[in-house]
Amino acid sequence: MTATASLALADAGEGADLAAFLVRLLRFDRAAAVRLQAVARQAGGDGVLAVFGRLPLGSSGALAIRTARLAELVGPADRTVSAGQLLDGLDSARNTVALPAPVTGPAWAGLLPPRSGWRPVGEPPVAEVYPELMAGVREFRERSEAVPVHHRTRAVLDGLADEIWSRPVTALPELPLRAAHAAYVIGFLKPGAPLTVHRAGGWLRLSAPAGSVAVRTAAAPGAGLGLSPMR
Repeated sequence: MTATASLALADAGEGADLAAFLVRLLRFDRAAAVRLQAVARQAGGDGVLAVFGRLPLGSSGALAIRTARLAELVGPADRTVSAGQLLDGLDSARNTVALPAPVTGPAWAGLLPPRSGWRPVGEPPVAEVYPELMAGVREFRERSEAVPVHHRTRAVLDGLADEIWSRPVTALPELPLRAAHAAYVIGFLKPGAPLTVHRAGGWLRLSAPAGSVAVRTAAAPGAGLGLSPMR
């Protein structure tokens, strides 16, 4: 696809959901880049667009994945682009999204979760995860505010975030609280939403109806670039 190519979205709802996702990403970093991949689900037919963005929650971070159904797809697309330019390229009247020219991507964009090999790990009840998550949010706020301003550096705050968000989720100890936190801040984790967790190599994926979050828990040799479209 050329730098000026555009994709036809299945309906207006897909564009609105994608826009909300990009707006949330840009709140973390106004210069954020995203990796996007589009593939056809059948020859000459419709397809799916997956957009990957990194949430800098402490030093480790997490990948948020939002998919959008496409009305049609002329050819596959795979590029790293400006999140802001992708947002600007959304046309709600025409239900299309213009693909910006590629940019030199950050390091994380070169290693995405694998396409296949995912096995189910569990289904933590959101009614149990949500209160634990909110307790972590309150703890981070209270402890960060207790740090004297002249000591409140990015390194100190990242260290505090790593301490809190690396804790295991009580309902599913294999899952770090970081994944639930990332799903919450990007708008995926909501009261009443069903949650599922899968593992592939050193990756864990927490999925909700609105999207997925992937975190690396260990080195994952052989985990290639991939598209994991989840709704």
